Amino acid sequence: MEELAESSRYQSQKQLAIRSAASVFAEKGFHGASTKDIAERMGIKQGSLYYYFKSKEEALGEVCLFGIEDYVERMKSIGSSDQPFETKLMATITSHLTSYRERNEALKVHNDERLYLPEDKRAKLKELGSRYRQQLEKIFEEGARTGALRGTIDCHFAAQAVIGMCNGWGDIIVREPELDLFDLIQKCTDLVLNGFIERRKTRRDGSDAVEQQRTIKSNKD
Repeated sequence: MEELAESSRYQSQKQLAIRSAASVFAEKGFHGASTKDIAERMGIKQGSLYYYFKSKEEALGEVCLFGIEDYVERMKSIGSSDQPFETKLMATITSHLTSYRERNEALKVHNDERLYLPEDKRAKLKELGSRYRQQLEKIFEEGARTGALRGTIDCHFAAQAVIGMCNGWGDIIVREPELDLFDLIQKCTDLVLNGFIERRKTRRDGSDAVEQQRTIKSNKD
């Protein structure tokens, strides 16, 4: 029982260490930060930090993994659901953007600083990122297959575009904690589904098309 409590205390402190490191890396960057900065942010002596991280590089790896693992798992759950395309898209955008609110600095550090990790550690993160993108691609492919989207859509490009949009707004979410997250999710989802251009509804009797032909003929005359 005592060992269990000790383990629980350690895990709690380890989470605090990861979040403290994320905060420092997000603020100063990997090269500008030091283990002393992380220890001070955590409220412990620098030597005690090695109980959680053996090096600054290890701290960066832990932060990046913490930033991406959970939202990749959420993407897997969204992709395997039986919901229609529109619902899955909104769930994806909601999950992606709320990850920045919940784990803000860690996800930002993953996006900005992971290239400073050695190749083997980057490979693990790249695998997770690819898994996320592939799951989102499948959602777009399913949407095209069921007729919710046009059949000519480039699903790889669409998935990358959504990820890029969410990452861009994610940086703003980190900088502006007062931002209305629900409003942002609604606007991003609407933009992906409906685009920018106002589309006129064609009348059932086809009179819109007739009117367009008349306009073209009149302009020629």
